[in-house]
Amino acid sequence: MRTQPVIAVAADPIRRMRLTICFAALVLASTSAAAGQWPNRPLTMVVPFAAGSGSDTAARIVSARLSEVLGQQVIVENISGAGGMIGAYRVAKASPDGYQLILGTAGTHAISQTLYRRPLYDAVADFAPVAFVAEQPTLLIARADLPASNLMEFIAYAKANQARMQFGSAGAGSVPHLACELLNAAAGIKVTHVPYRGAMAAMQDLIARRIDYQCVTLSPAMAEIESKMVKAIAIFTHERSPSLPELASAREQAQIDLEASTWYAIFAPKGTPASIIAKLSEAVAVTMDTPAVQQRLKQIGVDPASPQQRSTDYLQRFVKSEIVKWAGPIKAAGVDGQ
Repeated sequence: MRTQPVIAVAADPIRRMRLTICFAALVLASTSAAAGQWPNRPLTMVVPFAAGSGSDTAARIVSARLSEVLGQQVIVENISGAGGMIGAYRVAKASPDGYQLILGTAGTHAISQTLYRRPLYDAVADFAPVAFVAEQPTLLIARADLPASNLMEFIAYAKANQARMQFGSAGAGSVPHLACELLNAAAGIKVTHVPYRGAMAAMQDLIARRIDYQCVTLSPAMAEIESKMVKAIAIFTHERSPSLPELASAREQAQIDLEASTWYAIFAPKGTPASIIAKLSEAVAVTMDTPAVQQRLKQIGVDPASPQQRSTDYLQRFVKSEIVKWAGPIKAAGVDGQ
């Protein structure tokens, strides 16, 4: 029986190697073409917290302009839970094609790596950094009828009533939750934590006086503070916020050196083509240079990142430094290994 030519070709190692190289070249060309055409359909930006949160508000401001710059709609999708890890995990495991992004925070990409015994992902290895976007301070607010107007009075009241007090947060493992834990540890008080699925859910119970206090990023609390539905006690930054200049810091009021600002940055899944990351990073830079975007962010107490902070290399280094920065306070407060 005559040997089929195709078998002879397959048996020839040199020809087989040539075919393999040709096939690899075709795949590479196909991938490059796909990256070159990006984006040709809508993108999804996952916000790993509930609607109405500070990150959600910032994401919607940024995504509206980013959609115009890219020529494709950037859809904001809220996927909350586990301190933001559920939404972040989905993006980490998504196809690295540039259509799934996350607006990561200090909670999802720094705190989670120490706070949880088994985080769902590696914040450095599982994501491709795109751009640092903005940062926002965290503050302590209390129910309107709490008999304390400053941090020293708050600590005195809490020490006397801690057994029956409760504090809320946007979720276990979030920056606001950890900020309150650090405050409690510094003040020497133990108060029951009530986690909610988002800052606004906790805020509603604070307004209704079902909980006593919460730590929250500035943007979701601005309206309630101005209307006196809640009471602002202290801000957790070294300097006062331009958005709330009358509110003194914990450092000013009680010599508690507590800095618990959160930040927002855009990440894609690891393995996303470098050409797509470059286009995304450039589009975010154009978005953040838009005066209307900067003005809107500042109105809600969010400080836009400087041009020097927007590079992918900067963000990569920054995330690593933030993981180290938060590890110490988390362990000192005894809330690690959840």
